[in-house]
Amino acid sequence: MQRDKTDPGVLVPGIDAPSTVACLRSLRPRGVHTVVASDSPATPAAASKYCDEFVRVPDPADDITAYGDALLELAERPDVRTIIPVREEDVYVLADRKAAFAEVVDTNWPDFETLRQVQDRVELFAAADAADVAVPETALLDQWDDWDSETIVKPRYTVAAPGYLGTDTGHVEIGSTEYQKPGSPPDLQAAVERRGHMPLVQERIPDSREFAFFALYDEGEAVATFQHCQRRGWKYCGGPSAYREAVYDPDLETAGRDLLDELEWHGLAMVEFLRDTDAEEYKLMEINPRFWSSLPFSVTAGADFPYYYWQQAIGQRVESDATYEPGTGGHLLRGELSYLHSVATEEYPMVERPSFVGALRDVATSLVREPRFDYAVADDPAPFFQDGLNLVQAWRASRSATPSADDEGVESEDARPVIESDTPAQADQPAAEPHGAPPSQASQHLDD
Repeated sequence: MQRDKTDPGVLVPGIDAPSTVACLRSLRPRGVHTVVASDSPATPAAASKYCDEFVRVPDPADDITAYGDALLELAERPDVRTIIPVREEDVYVLADRKAAFAEVVDTNWPDFETLRQVQDRVELFAAADAADVAVPETALLDQWDDWDSETIVKPRYTVAAPGYLGTDTGHVEIGSTEYQKPGSPPDLQAAVERRGHMPLVQERIPDSREFAFFALYDEGEAVATFQHCQRRGWKYCGGPSAYREAVYDPDLETAGRDLLDELEWHGLAMVEFLRDTDAEEYKLMEINPRFWSSLPFSVTAGADFPYYYWQQAIGQRVESDATYEPGTGGHLLRGELSYLHSVATEEYPMVERPSFVGALRDVATSLVREPRFDYAVADDPAPFFQDGLNLVQAWRASRSATPSADDEGVESEDARPVIESDTPAQADQPAAEPHGAPPSQASQHLDD
């Protein structure tokens, strides 16, 4: 493959989560030309001073095939050396057409058959079993019979795509994760029709602390790793991370490595776990096979994954010998606001709500003690303000869409608490909501 190496560039999809901006801030100062591709010019990355070029592309949620076509066309440009996946749709189209992309760019992601073992949770949990990595009790909805216990219902797949759901995916929404009230089985037929597939049921792990093992792999070998623990989510019961701290636990390291080794992984991975305090072990939630929304924190804590990814993609030796200090913390300010709003106004029957005064004190203390922020940085403030503007616009839109008085008190028979997940659209990511709107409920996994 002949490339113009005098002006090497990277293509990064522009989403509302901070991961795109983190890639730009890491790579542009190193002389890497940055191209942001998004369906919306309001993506915060487009406002960054480290964005060299913005290109409009189709929304993958509307037409994932057209989105893949657009990425491949951009990849054919001589100044694009590689592409960085930041959401499930990105890595899906890159893996699905890996042979075509390999003709024009350096492909630093898994092939489709390997990716399927991650984006199909049935196959993922089978791989975890083979690797002797613990998972919550899980079954397909039509195979679950213990409805007296606390459970969650979640999509089998992490993205609505033809490779999983068939060609007719244009109007399919695989849905979010939902709490299931004990003693009240869901309507099987309605659930399948609504989601377009047979979802999963999983035991609920009550500990809201969420742990993640992050890694970059090169053909089955780990070249860089990092760990963090989510201390606060967007909701007081969990969800995407608002505040997290770097940690190191050999047991978490072992679980993450064993699973990725079993998969013979290549590329990026965020392996999400919950800590089962009764069993005293980490239990797998899922793997995000792309960059995570809390990526800015990983970089500021000392693990510069965008640079590692770039080095590996272009064939350089990855310089990942930097260490990080456990206990280092970082914030997504919009997530902290969502957390406080949740404490003040929301009620979750299975999670004890903290006092607002105590929550406010905890947030304020950590902001002073650990002043690291995903968007808000002194030398590149525009993405922070664009993200804030998007949040205000989304809030106004939600207010205008509030049901009328005639609709008040009307509730679907199928209504139940929803847990917004990192998937299919960045549940890891807050980008699941338009332009930074907070998710409606919290998740039993990061999707950071």
